[in-house]
Formats: sequence, structure tokens, C-alpha cells
Amino acid sequence: MALARGVFHGAEHVGGALMADQQDDSQDKTEEPTARRLSKAREEGQVARSTEITIAASVISVAIYIYLFGNALLGNVANIFAQGLVFDSMAVLEPQVALGRLGDAAVEALLSITPILILTAVVVLACSGLIGGYNFSWKSLQPKASKFNPIAGFKRMFGLQALVNLAKSLAKFFLVGGVTYFLIDASITEFAEISLMALEPGLTASAAILTTAFLVASSTLIIIALIDAPYQLYQHNEKMKMSLKEVKDERKDTEGSPEVKQRIRQKQREVSAARMLEAVAEADVVITNPEHFAVALAYDPSSDDPPKVVAKGTDYIAERIRERAGEEGVPLFQSPILARALFFTTELDAFIPEPLFEAVAQVIAYIFNINSINRSNMTQSKPTPRVPDDMIFDSDGRQSQVYDDR
Repeated sequence: MALARGVFHGAEHVGGALMADQQDDSQDKTEEPTARRLSKAREEGQVARSTEITIAASVISVAIYIYLFGNALLGNVANIFAQGLVFDSMAVLEPQVALGRLGDAAVEALLSITPILILTAVVVLACSGLIGGYNFSWKSLQPKASKFNPIAGFKRMFGLQALVNLAKSLAKFFLVGGVTYFLIDASITEFAEISLMALEPGLTASAAILTTAFLVASSTLIIIALIDAPYQLYQHNEKMKMSLKEVKDERKDTEGSPEVKQRIRQKQREVSAARMLEAVAEADVVITNPEHFAVALAYDPSSDDPPKVVAKGTDYIAERIRERAGEEGVPLFQSPILARALFFTTELDAFIPEPLFEAVAQVIAYIFNINSINRSNMTQSKPTPRVPDDMIFDSDGRQSQVYDDR
């Protein structure tokens, strides 16, 4: 007995822990579902569905058909019954003949209700995707072990969803039943008059009352459908919600781990640096710090555009720019304060700002004239470009009030 009590309490403890974990998991799912989560759910056949919309639409469509074409349908059914109740000697003496006539009657009955079957099928297919869209997934047809789990089965039988389905069933019963009762109760006098009529007009009048009651009563299902549709959308969204950990894991899967992203960024920087170094060949001058900063400028005298920064960098990249400039024969101009001003105020492949026009123009003019001066054995003093006070920066990119051109 002690052993049994120990086993029982152990199982109870494990079950309680599992229930607590499940409760914690459900409470942790506070994040809205991502597009990837919704896409994977659709692949598995998990979409919002409202069976009440389909039921209401199919029942109402059948009611409308019977209301419009009920007389013809009733006539066909009456003829089939009339033919089936007529027996001759051949049918009595030969059982095979009777069976053949029974088969013919079944075919005629099926043909008479074929329009209703086709109409119902079309309406069901049309309404099945009104919420959640149309979706077909083979994965939803595959057997899953969770479907055979008895605990999950009991949860479906006695859980919240079962209570909601029971409430909807009771609502439909009382709503449709109550409307039908009041309609028939209001037609008691007409039914009493029908009992005094001949068979054919009596059947016609009864059919008219019943089809009208069927149409009005089935129309009340729209109320249930209008309530169920937003509830199903809400429930599906709650089911698809994710925990913060799931969101982080998904982001890690889609964007990659930090190490992978770092390698990607490093590769992108290498490609960008290589492309920038190729652009140094198009430059007219490289303004240097001389060691820590390097900015390559390109200028087209035939254009109205100002000079443009085609390459820039610090430390190692600056050294590579200077080396590339030496290989391509691009002259270097040492002006630390102008190099820093260009580096911190101008983006790559952008034109220099207007306050630096004069300083850069002095450098460009000096570079363009230096070859002709050398050819004529003349000398020209190197200019000292001035930078506006609000564009003076130190090596860390902070604005400085000290005009230090070193």
C-alpha cells in the first residue's frame, strides 16, 4: 500500500509539473505570430476556418432552392412514389422485375435531388475560404501521433473548444427551433383549413407554408455565423502566438547566428573596400593626414558638379588608398585638417559640401597646374587651404576650436 501511494503521488507530481509547464508555455506565448510562423502553419493546413459560415450558407441555399422550385421537386417525388406503388402481375411473379423497378426509382429520385447536391457542393467550396483563404495541404492529411494521444483527446472532449461547440449547438437549436415553433404556431389556422382541402391543393398549400418556415428559420443561422467568424479568427491568432524565445530563435534561423552575420558583414566590408580602391584610379587627388586619414577626390572640369569623394578611409584603409594612388599615379596632398573635414562631413560617392569649395578648389588648382609648371621648370608654392571653423574636427570626429593643420 505504501508503495502504491508513493507511485500515485509521484505520478500526480509529474502530471502536475507537466500541466504547469503547459500552462507556463501558454502564458508565455504573448508575441504576435510572424509571417514565417503563419506561412508554416498554412503549409501544415492550420488556417482560420468557420464551419458555421459553411453550414449557414449551404442550408440557406437549399432553403432558397426548395422555396423557388419546391413545387417541381414535390411533383417529381410524388410521381416516383405513385409509380412505385403500382404493381402488375409481372412484378409480383418475377422478383427480378421488382428489383429492376426499385433501381429505376432510386435513379429517378437521385436525379431529382441532383441540383440540390450540386448547389450544396458549390456553396460549400465557395464559402470554405471566406476566412483564412483557400488552402490545401498534404501535411494535414498525414497521420500524427498527437491525434492518437488519449490525453489530448480528453482535452478536446472536455476543453474550452468543446464548451464553445456545445454553446453553438444549443444556440442553433433554440434559435432555429424557436423561430420554427412561432412560425408553425402562427400557421395553425391555415393548417386547419388545409385539412378540409382536397389532396393536391392541400399538399401544395402545406408545402408553401413549410418551405417558407424553412427559409425563415434557416436564415437565423446567419447570426451564429457572424458571431463565429470573428471568434475563429481571434482563436486562430491566439493559437499562432509565439513566445519571446520562439521569436528570437526564428530570427536567429532566418538572419543567421551573430558569428555568421559578423562574417557576412566583414565580407561585405571587404568587397566594399575593394570596390572603393578600384575607384581611386578615377581620382584626381588624394588628400591625406598624412597617416591616419585619406580622402580621394574626383573632379570633372567640363561639368558644373563639384568634386566628389570616390574613396575614403582611416589607418589601414587610408594606407591602402595611398598605395593604390601611388600605383595609379594619383598625386597626394597633405592637409590633415582638410582631410578630416572631408572624411567626417562627406559620404562616399557624394559631392563635397559648399563650405569646403574654396579649400578644395585651391588643392585642385594646385594639382592641375603642377605638371605644366614642372614642364616649364617653374615652381609654385604649395597652398595652405583654410577650413571653416565649424568643420574643424579632431581625429575622433569631435568638433574642435583648435586650428591644428598637422
